[in-house]
Amino acid sequence: MARHNGRVPTGVRPARTPDVDDIAALQLRSWRANYADILPAAELVALDPVELAMTWASAILNPPTASHRLMVAVDGASGADVLVGYAAFGACGDPDVSSGTAELLALVVDPAYTRMGHGSRLLAATVEQVRSSGNATLVTWLPLTDEITRTFFSSSGWGPDSAYRDRVISDDKILREVRLVTDITEAPDC
Repeated sequence: MARHNGRVPTGVRPARTPDVDDIAALQLRSWRANYADILPAAELVALDPVELAMTWASAILNPPTASHRLMVAVDGASGADVLVGYAAFGACGDPDVSSGTAELLALVVDPAYTRMGHGSRLLAATVEQVRSSGNATLVTWLPLTDEITRTFFSSSGWGPDSAYRDRVISDDKILREVRLVTDITEAPDC
């Protein structure tokens, strides 16, 4: 039998309002490391951690719909309970998807904690939550040029469904995104 020593073990749990500053700081670190070639530098520098924290607090306290959730990955291995990732998911708003489809809105792992299983744990917890809500399909959108994240999702059974969208990032920059999809009626393979 495992003994509880007062520390939070490494794992995934629902986000709480005391987490919002850590989530915002993690988002900043991740975006600045992973999207430097995708988003304009001025936009990355202008990101305000206080505004981000307020947005995350609102997502926890007043989610857009009853199906929206925010989960966090916590690493307790160092003796300090460190928030190392988050996943946000909810109803899919894409007009061309069938009912029973949810959307993974974000899956972010701190750059210092990648390749330690946190992304897989977040993805598995998300799939379990979405499946238990009666959904059969899960989609997510990725920048077309984000090969690392696409490889992660592909290795977990996701694939493109031929949908794409263009987002206006700035006056002179368009970000093309591709939609990935997976059937979650079976146990996750991640």
